Amino acid sequence: MKTTLKVKRTLIAITTSLLALAASGAQAASAFRAEVTGTGSPVILIPGLASSGAVWDGTVKHLCGPRQCHVLTLAGFAGQPAIDGKLLPQVEQQLADYIAANRLGKPVIIGHSLGGFIALQFAADHPDQVGRLVIVDSLPALGATQNPLAKGEQLEKIAAAVRDRMLAQDDAAHAAGMRYTAATMVTAPADVDRIVGWGQRSDRKAVANAMYELMSQDLRGDVARIKAPTLVLGAWAAYRDYAPRAAIEQAYAAQYAQLAGVKIEMADTARHFIMFDAPAWMYDRIDAFLD
Repeated sequence: MKTTLKVKRTLIAITTSLLALAASGAQAASAFRAEVTGTGSPVILIPGLASSGAVWDGTVKHLCGPRQCHVLTLAGFAGQPAIDGKLLPQVEQQLADYIAANRLGKPVIIGHSLGGFIALQFAADHPDQVGRLVIVDSLPALGATQNPLAKGEQLEKIAAAVRDRMLAQDDAAHAAGMRYTAATMVTAPADVDRIVGWGQRSDRKAVANAMYELMSQDLRGDVARIKAPTLVLGAWAAYRDYAPRAAIEQAYAAQYAQLAGVKIEMADTARHFIMFDAPAWMYDRIDAFLD
């Protein structure tokens, strides 16, 4: 009897240890962290490249109350541990599992930049898990903005060059590049500092590889599979000195041409981070779309 009891206790201890190891491994391999606020119908918010979920703080304050917001921060970004393998497919699969496990039904999904691309891919591959879709300054084929005819191998070469250039920079050049890029994407110096801070806390290899994944893919045809009503909010102010508004609108319309019923609106005064530069404008359009 004592021997049997001892064996049982040993088996329990081994099982507990294995479960703890499995849980630890699952946590280490998580493609995103989710923070939940509010109650009611669910909204999932996905930030962009090297950004924290805190980029959505103002949006959460505006939306959450009658809605429940699930704010993601992706692996490798803004202090979150990086993971092995391609990031975007893992985010997509784990997001599908997250929606099912939490019984979220068909949530609204809002994505900015890289997060917008992930939202598009998710809605195309999992059309029955999305209620409505809001894309904030993101395109189905970022790598094709300079050459709309680029596809396949051409996009991979463009993306690889960008990734390799990011990884080849020394620390000083990398820091200077982050600040310069942030200053083109948002207007207020305090917001530039905030974006740079998230970048400094991000894993450089994870950011470079995610940029490669983003720029090498082309969803211009895949968006035809999206069933969810979709609102796209674009930003024109950053390009004011380089291209007329009509040209930017035309570029957006061309990239989203195969997404039936898409509604595209352009912000006149906002740069890439519309939620910082023109929050009231963005909230008004999201409210109208969701209501």
